[in-house]
Amino acid sequence: MNKESAFRLIDTVLQEGRKVLSEYESKQVLAAYQIPVTQEILVKKRSDVEKAARALGYPLVMKGCSAEIAHKTERGLIHVDLRSEQEALRAFDKIMTKMSGQDGDVLIYKMIKGRRELVMGLTRDDQFGPCVMFGLGGIFTEILRDISFRRAPLEKSDALDMLKEIKGSSILDAVRGMDAADKDRLADMLIRVGQIGLEIDHVHEIDLNPVILSGSNPIVVDALIILV
Repeated sequence: MNKESAFRLIDTVLQEGRKVLSEYESKQVLAAYQIPVTQEILVKKRSDVEKAARALGYPLVMKGCSAEIAHKTERGLIHVDLRSEQEALRAFDKIMTKMSGQDGDVLIYKMIKGRRELVMGLTRDDQFGPCVMFGLGGIFTEILRDISFRRAPLEKSDALDMLKEIKGSSILDAVRGMDAADKDRLADMLIRVGQIGLEIDHVHEIDLNPVILSGSNPIVVDALIILV
């Protein structure tokens, strides 16, 4: 998907009367801006699970995917580390049962391995316009609140400064046998998140959590874009 396709996707969502993009749609917009996301396939039918699994390779993650569902973990709509067709089919059945009555599909992607989780995002401030956020991610993001902000557009120096400003910045260094994070790539991702906010006026909020460090490489594992 290129930027023009991303613009058309946003227009389609708005024409449907929606303000929230599904995870799959959100990642399509990110990919259009060359932000690294999980390799994934959206599956509508049980009979398509095996084909998707073969294309992606195990282990897999499967999620319920709908713009109507914000908290997938609490709803039991996420199954991780699936290592066989039987496990994948069982997960598909459970997800579809729990999504009964809601419009949605199942998102399948290759499981990303990494112990370090980051968060990136954007919020459109009434006074300052689109502002980019970076910090420690995962389930404790709201508790730790270890984040930094910059107003878009970002220069490379701005993005690199954001990486240094969080209290847990040492998590980006080589530690406990893990490679140092690719800080240039992280900075580039932050710059591109800001570009989305600058170029698509309807984007009100972007939430990328977690961004997992797979070795040194950051990959967006979950994404949410809210429109205005």
